[in-house]
Amino acid sequence: MVYPQRGEAPPAHPDMTEDIRRDYDEASTILDLSPRGAAALIRFGIQKLCKELGQAGKNINDDIGALVKKRAGRQSAAGTGRCEGDRQQCRPPPGQIDLRDDRATAETLFRLLNLIVDKTISEPKHVAEVYASRPVGAVKAIEKRDGKA
Repeated sequence: MVYPQRGEAPPAHPDMTEDIRRDYDEASTILDLSPRGAAALIRFGIQKLCKELGQAGKNINDDIGALVKKRAGRQSAAGTGRCEGDRQQCRPPPGQIDLRDDRATAETLFRLLNLIVDKTISEPKHVAEVYASRPVGAVKAIEKRDGKA
C-alpha cells in the first residue's frame, strides 16, 4: 500500500497540537527509511512544544531546563531528551541531522515527546477538570488551605 503511508512510531498523543502532530506523523512515516531524519523532526517538535509552553524557543537545552524548574519532579522525563551520555546538551540542535542517531534514539524521542505532552498539557488539563468539578465550598476550602483565598 503506497497511500496513505503509515508510520512505525507509537501514535501521537491526542493532546498534541496539530502543528507538532504533522512533524510527528512525518517523522513516523520516515522512521524505517531514515531514523536520523525522524530523530531530527522529533527534536524540532520538542523545540516547538517548548515554545508553545512559553519558552524562548531558541535553545532546546535552556527551554527544557526552564520547564523542569517550573514543574518540579519532571526532570527525569525532560532530562532524557537533553542529556546524551556525559554531554549535557541536546545533540544536535533541533532540525539538524546527527549521524550517530539510530532507530532506538528516534523511538526514545517519540516516547519523550508524547510524555512531555502528557505531563505539561494533559495532566494539568485533567487536574483543572477535577478541580472545576468540585463543589464551590470544597474549592474555597482548598484555596484557603493553599493560601490562595
